[in-house]
Amino acid sequence: MSWRGIVEFRLVASDLDRAMRFYATLGFSPRARVRVTRDEMTLLGLAGGGTRQTLIRGPSRLAIDCFDAPGRPFQADANAADILFQHLALVTDNVDKSWARASAAGAATISRAGPVKLPPSTGGMTAVKFRDPDGHPLELVQFPMGAATSWAGSGLLGIDHSAVSVADVAVSRRFYRSQGLTECRPSLNHGPTQEALDGLDGVEVDVVPLDPAENPPHLELLGYRSPRGRSFGVIAPNDIAATRMLWKADRRALVRDPDGHLHQLEP
Repeated sequence: MSWRGIVEFRLVASDLDRAMRFYATLGFSPRARVRVTRDEMTLLGLAGGGTRQTLIRGPSRLAIDCFDAPGRPFQADANAADILFQHLALVTDNVDKSWARASAAGAATISRAGPVKLPPSTGGMTAVKFRDPDGHPLELVQFPMGAATSWAGSGLLGIDHSAVSVADVAVSRRFYRSQGLTECRPSLNHGPTQEALDGLDGVEVDVVPLDPAENPPHLELLGYRSPRGRSFGVIAPNDIAATRMLWKADRRALVRDPDGHLHQLEP
Protein backbone atom coordinates (compact mmCIF):
# COMPACT_ATOMS: atom_id res chain seq x y z
CA MET A 1 0.00 0.00 0.00
CA SER A 2 1.35 3.44 -0.88
CA TRP A 3 0.07 6.98 -0.43
CA ARG A 4 2.22 8.71 -3.06
CA GLY A 5 1.37 12.36 -2.54
CA ILE A 6 -1.14 14.90 -1.24
CA VAL A 7 -3.13 16.28 -4.17
CA GLU A 8 -5.45 18.64 -2.30
CA PHE A 9 -6.70 19.68 1.12
CA ARG A 10 -10.46 19.75 1.69
CA LEU A 11 -12.08 21.86 4.40
CA VAL A 12 -15.75 21.87 5.45
CA ALA A 13 -17.38 25.30 5.76
CA SER A 14 -20.74 26.51 7.00
CA ASP A 15 -20.83 29.44 4.56
CA LEU A 16 -19.08 28.89 1.24
CA ASP A 17 -19.05 32.52 0.13
CA ARG A 18 -17.64 33.72 3.45
CA ALA A 19 -14.91 31.07 3.41
CA MET A 20 -14.01 31.84 -0.20
CA ARG A 21 -13.68 35.57 0.57
CA PHE A 22 -11.42 34.84 3.55
CA TYR A 23 -9.05 32.57 1.62
CA ALA A 24 -9.03 34.90 -1.37
CA THR A 25 -7.90 37.69 0.96
CA LEU A 26 -5.04 35.47 2.14
CA GLY A 27 -3.92 35.06 -1.48
CA PHE A 28 -5.73 32.01 -2.91
CA SER A 29 -7.34 32.31 -6.35
CA PRO A 30 -10.84 30.87 -6.86
CA ARG A 31 -11.43 28.31 -9.57
CA ALA A 32 -14.44 26.12 -10.30
CA ARG A 33 -17.48 25.86 -8.04
CA VAL A 34 -19.18 22.50 -8.56
CA ARG A 35 -21.53 20.06 -6.89
CA VAL A 36 -19.92 17.19 -5.01
CA THR A 37 -20.56 14.02 -6.99
CA ARG A 38 -22.99 11.37 -5.81
CA ASP A 39 -20.17 8.81 -5.78
CA GLU A 40 -18.11 10.95 -3.43
CA MET A 41 -21.09 11.58 -1.14
CA THR A 42 -21.50 7.80 -0.94
CA LEU A 43 -17.80 7.38 -0.18
CA LEU A 44 -18.14 9.93 2.64
CA GLY A 45 -21.23 8.18 3.96
CA LEU A 46 -23.32 11.35 3.71
CA ALA A 47 -26.88 11.86 2.53
CA GLY A 48 -27.94 14.69 0.23
CA GLY A 49 -25.37 16.74 -1.65
CA GLY A 50 -22.80 19.47 -1.33
CA THR A 51 -21.06 22.29 -3.16
CA ARG A 52 -17.30 22.65 -3.57
CA GLN A 53 -15.23 25.77 -4.23
CA THR A 54 -11.71 25.10 -5.43
CA LEU A 55 -8.90 27.59 -4.80
CA ILE A 56 -5.24 27.49 -5.80
CA ARG A 57 -2.05 29.24 -4.79
CA GLY A 58 1.18 28.35 -6.54
CA PRO A 59 1.38 24.54 -6.64
CA SER A 60 -1.20 24.13 -3.85
CA ARG A 61 -4.87 23.22 -4.09
CA LEU A 62 -7.50 23.91 -1.46
CA ALA A 63 -11.13 22.82 -1.75
CA ILE A 64 -13.89 24.12 0.50
CA ASP A 65 -16.97 21.92 0.84
CA CYS A 66 -20.37 23.06 2.07
CA PHE A 67 -22.83 20.21 2.57
CA ASP A 68 -26.60 20.50 2.26
CA ALA A 69 -26.95 18.61 5.55
CA PRO A 70 -24.51 20.48 7.84
CA GLY A 71 -22.56 18.77 10.58
CA ARG A 72 -21.34 20.08 13.91
CA PRO A 73 -19.46 23.38 14.29
CA PHE A 74 -15.82 23.39 15.36
CA GLN A 75 -15.43 22.69 19.10
CA ALA A 76 -15.23 26.19 20.56
CA ASP A 77 -12.79 25.40 23.37
CA ALA A 78 -10.46 23.08 21.38
CA ASN A 79 -6.78 23.97 21.61
CA ALA A 80 -3.61 23.05 19.70
CA ALA A 81 -2.98 19.92 21.78
CA ASP A 82 -6.44 18.44 21.29
CA ILE A 83 -6.72 15.45 18.99
CA LEU A 84 -9.13 17.04 16.49
CA PHE A 85 -6.58 19.82 15.88
CA GLN A 86 -5.28 19.83 12.30
CA HIS A 87 -3.74 22.93 10.78
CA LEU A 88 -2.53 23.90 7.33
CA ALA A 89 0.87 25.61 7.26
CA LEU A 90 0.82 28.43 4.69
CA VAL A 91 4.19 29.65 3.44
CA THR A 92 4.74 33.39 3.04
CA ASP A 93 7.74 35.56 2.29
CA ASN A 94 6.53 38.18 4.78
CA VAL A 95 4.68 36.81 7.78
CA ASP A 96 3.89 40.24 9.24
CA LYS A 97 2.13 41.42 6.08
CA SER A 98 0.29 38.13 5.61
CA TRP A 99 -0.80 38.13 9.25
CA ALA A 100 -2.09 41.71 8.89
CA ARG A 101 -4.19 40.61 5.89
CA ALA A 102 -5.54 37.61 7.78
CA SER A 103 -6.41 39.75 10.80
CA ALA A 104 -8.22 42.29 8.64
CA ALA A 105 -10.22 39.45 7.07
CA GLY A 106 -11.47 38.27 10.46
CA ALA A 107 -8.88 35.71 11.59
CA ALA A 108 -9.02 34.80 15.27
CA THR A 109 -5.59 34.46 16.84
CA ILE A 110 -4.32 31.31 18.54
CA SER A 111 -0.79 32.61 19.14
CA ARG A 112 -0.47 35.03 22.03
CA ALA A 113 1.42 37.92 20.51
CA GLY A 114 1.31 37.64 16.74
CA PRO A 115 4.20 36.13 14.76
CA VAL A 116 6.83 34.31 16.86
CA LYS A 117 10.44 33.64 15.83
CA LEU A 118 11.32 30.06 16.76
CA PRO A 119 14.85 29.07 17.84
CA PRO A 120 17.32 27.53 15.34
CA SER A 121 16.91 24.13 17.03
CA THR A 122 13.33 23.98 15.76
CA GLY A 123 13.92 25.49 12.32
CA GLY A 124 14.38 29.19 13.01
CA MET A 125 11.18 30.11 11.19
CA THR A 126 8.77 32.86 12.09
CA ALA A 127 5.19 31.65 12.51
CA VAL A 128 1.75 32.54 13.81
CA LYS A 129 -1.28 30.30 14.40
CA PHE A 130 -4.87 31.47 13.97
CA ARG A 131 -8.37 30.37 12.94
CA ASP A 132 -10.49 31.09 9.90
CA PRO A 133 -14.14 32.23 10.34
CA ASP A 134 -15.30 28.60 10.82
CA GLY A 135 -12.60 27.83 13.39
CA HIS A 136 -10.18 25.84 11.20
CA PRO A 137 -6.64 26.20 12.59
CA LEU A 138 -4.08 27.70 10.20
CA GLU A 139 -0.43 28.69 10.48
CA LEU A 140 1.54 31.28 8.55
CA VAL A 141 5.20 30.31 8.20
CA GLN A 142 8.15 32.36 6.99
CA PHE A 143 11.34 30.33 6.57
CA PRO A 144 14.78 31.81 7.25
CA MET A 145 16.55 33.22 4.21
CA GLY A 146 17.84 30.37 2.03
CA ALA A 147 16.23 27.63 4.12
CA ALA A 148 13.37 26.73 1.76
CA THR A 149 14.58 27.27 -1.78
CA SER A 150 11.65 25.37 -3.31
CA TRP A 151 9.36 28.30 -2.41
CA ALA A 152 9.74 31.39 -4.58
CA GLY A 153 7.70 34.52 -5.14
CA SER A 154 6.01 37.09 -2.93
CA GLY A 155 3.02 37.11 -0.64
CA LEU A 156 1.36 33.80 0.13
CA LEU A 157 3.27 31.05 -1.69
CA GLY A 158 1.35 27.84 -0.96
CA ILE A 159 0.69 25.08 1.55
CA ASP A 160 3.83 23.50 2.99
CA HIS A 161 2.20 20.81 5.14
CA SER A 162 -0.69 19.78 7.31
CA ALA A 163 0.00 19.03 10.97
CA VAL A 164 -2.24 16.74 13.03
CA SER A 165 -2.27 16.30 16.80
CA VAL A 166 -2.03 12.65 17.84
CA ALA A 167 -2.49 10.78 21.09
CA ASP A 168 0.38 8.30 20.65
CA VAL A 169 3.30 9.27 18.41
CA ALA A 170 4.65 5.70 18.18
CA VAL A 171 1.29 4.33 16.99
CA SER A 172 0.89 7.11 14.42
CA ARG A 173 4.45 6.66 13.17
CA ARG A 174 3.79 2.99 12.47
CA PHE A 175 0.50 3.74 10.73
CA TYR A 176 1.94 6.34 8.36
CA ARG A 177 5.10 4.39 7.63
CA SER A 178 2.86 1.49 6.56
CA GLN A 179 1.32 3.83 3.98
CA GLY A 180 4.73 4.49 2.41
CA LEU A 181 5.64 7.80 4.08
CA THR A 182 9.24 8.47 5.13
CA GLU A 183 10.06 9.98 8.50
CA CYS A 184 12.36 13.00 8.54
CA ARG A 185 14.23 14.47 11.49
CA PRO A 186 11.90 14.80 14.50
CA SER A 187 12.20 17.50 17.14
CA LEU A 188 10.98 18.19 20.65
CA ASN A 189 9.61 21.74 20.76
CA HIS A 190 9.21 23.53 24.09
CA GLY A 191 9.91 26.77 25.86
CA PRO A 192 8.48 30.31 25.80
CA THR A 193 8.38 30.71 22.01
CA GLN A 194 6.48 27.45 21.49
CA GLU A 195 4.07 28.40 24.28
CA ALA A 196 3.48 31.78 22.62
CA LEU A 197 2.94 30.12 19.22
CA ASP A 198 0.46 27.54 20.53
CA GLY A 199 -1.24 29.82 23.03
CA LEU A 200 -0.68 27.21 25.78
CA ASP A 201 1.37 26.94 28.97
CA GLY A 202 4.02 24.29 29.64
CA VAL A 203 4.20 23.04 26.06
CA GLU A 204 6.32 20.00 25.22
CA VAL A 205 5.47 18.62 21.79
CA ASP A 206 7.12 16.00 19.59
CA VAL A 207 7.07 17.13 15.95
CA VAL A 208 7.55 14.31 13.42
CA PRO A 209 7.68 15.31 9.72
CA LEU A 210 6.60 12.61 7.26
CA ASP A 211 7.30 12.87 3.53
CA PRO A 212 5.32 11.10 0.81
CA ALA A 213 7.21 10.11 -2.34
CA GLU A 214 5.78 13.16 -4.11
CA ASN A 215 6.09 16.35 -2.05
CA PRO A 216 5.50 19.12 -1.09
CA PRO A 217 3.18 19.19 0.69
CA HIS A 218 3.98 16.83 3.53
CA LEU A 219 2.42 15.72 6.81
CA GLU A 220 3.56 16.41 10.37
CA LEU A 221 2.57 14.64 13.59
CA LEU A 222 2.20 16.71 16.76
CA GLY A 223 2.45 14.63 19.91
CA TYR A 224 1.87 16.83 22.94
CA ARG A 225 3.54 15.47 26.06
CA SER A 226 2.23 18.54 27.87
CA PRO A 227 -0.52 19.61 27.99
CA ARG A 228 -2.24 16.34 27.12
CA GLY A 229 -4.73 16.62 24.29
CA ARG A 230 -8.40 15.77 24.64
CA SER A 231 -10.49 13.64 22.29
CA PHE A 232 -13.91 14.92 21.23
CA GLY A 233 -15.10 11.62 19.78
CA VAL A 234 -15.59 10.59 16.17
CA ILE A 235 -15.65 13.46 13.67
CA ALA A 236 -18.23 13.01 10.90
CA PRO A 237 -17.16 13.96 7.33
CA ASN A 238 -19.60 16.90 7.28
CA ASP A 239 -18.43 18.31 10.63
CA ILE A 240 -16.47 21.55 10.35
CA ALA A 241 -13.44 19.89 12.00
CA ALA A 242 -13.37 17.13 9.35
CA THR A 243 -10.47 18.37 7.24
CA ARG A 244 -9.56 15.77 4.62
CA MET A 245 -6.28 15.20 2.82
CA LEU A 246 -6.79 13.94 -0.74
CA TRP A 247 -4.04 11.46 -1.61
CA LYS A 248 -2.82 9.97 -4.85
CA ALA A 249 -2.93 6.30 -3.91
CA ASP A 250 -3.42 2.78 -5.23
CA ARG A 251 -7.14 2.53 -4.41
CA ARG A 252 -10.26 4.58 -3.74
CA ALA A 253 -11.25 4.79 -0.10
CA LEU A 254 -11.96 6.97 2.90
CA VAL A 255 -9.50 6.11 5.69
CA ARG A 256 -9.16 7.25 9.28
CA ASP A 257 -5.80 7.28 11.00
CA PRO A 258 -5.53 5.94 14.59
CA ASP A 259 -6.85 9.27 15.93
CA GLY A 260 -9.71 9.64 13.45
CA HIS A 261 -8.16 12.16 11.05
CA LEU A 262 -9.67 11.67 7.59
CA HIS A 263 -7.76 10.74 4.44
CA GLN A 264 -9.44 10.41 1.06
CA LEU A 265 -7.60 8.12 -1.36
CA GLU A 266 -7.94 8.27 -5.15
CA PRO A 267 -6.04 6.22 -7.76
